[in-house]
Amino acid sequence: MGTSLTLSIPSWKDGAAIPDRHAFGKPGKDQPFAPGDNINPAINWRNAPAGTQSFTLICHDSDVPSRPDDVNQFNREVPADLQRVPFFHWVLIDIPMTVTSIDEGAVSNGIVAKGKAPVSTELGRTGLNNYTEWFATDPDMAGTYAGYDGPCPPWNDSIIHHYHFHIYALDRSTLDVPEVFGGPDVLTAMEGHILEESVYTGTYAMNPRLRAAS
Repeated sequence: MGTSLTLSIPSWKDGAAIPDRHAFGKPGKDQPFAPGDNINPAINWRNAPAGTQSFTLICHDSDVPSRPDDVNQFNREVPADLQRVPFFHWVLIDIPMTVTSIDEGAVSNGIVAKGKAPVSTELGRTGLNNYTEWFATDPDMAGTYAGYDGPCPPWNDSIIHHYHFHIYALDRSTLDVPEVFGGPDVLTAMEGHILEESVYTGTYAMNPRLRAAS
């Protein structure tokens, strides 16, 4: 029986809650929000298929409210039946086939106001995450957010958010993307080049009601 590409994250079991240390935001002691440690989790993958030339790593939240009307508003919750959209938290491409792990804290260890610029390192090329758009109108935080920035769902959301960490084995060593790129650019560039994919999921919530029930 053959083996398949497998992604693992030691900080939590697949499908379980993500520890607060990996989050951008967490509940405060006397307030609904406090800054998180924003430490990237350690990630490992194995069993790349024959012909692999590089890897791509993407993490996205699939449960972000499509409208901001009720987000982080006191005395109400974001309704569960509101349409949800993806929010990219980590985009890393052109990972050499010799790389099969990323250490905890290697690419993010704290919140950086105004973000982290895209870089190319021995781990690959970082793309923008969606905090770039989220903070665009905030004078204290607006900037370019690349690499990993962790969970920070609305503290009044009525549903738990799911974070999907994908590793893709590709048949090419580099992706044809714009100089500054994000998750949608990468998904388009990978079309027809994915040999195998593995996904590992974690959940996170800041709503005290949901955290107490989990």
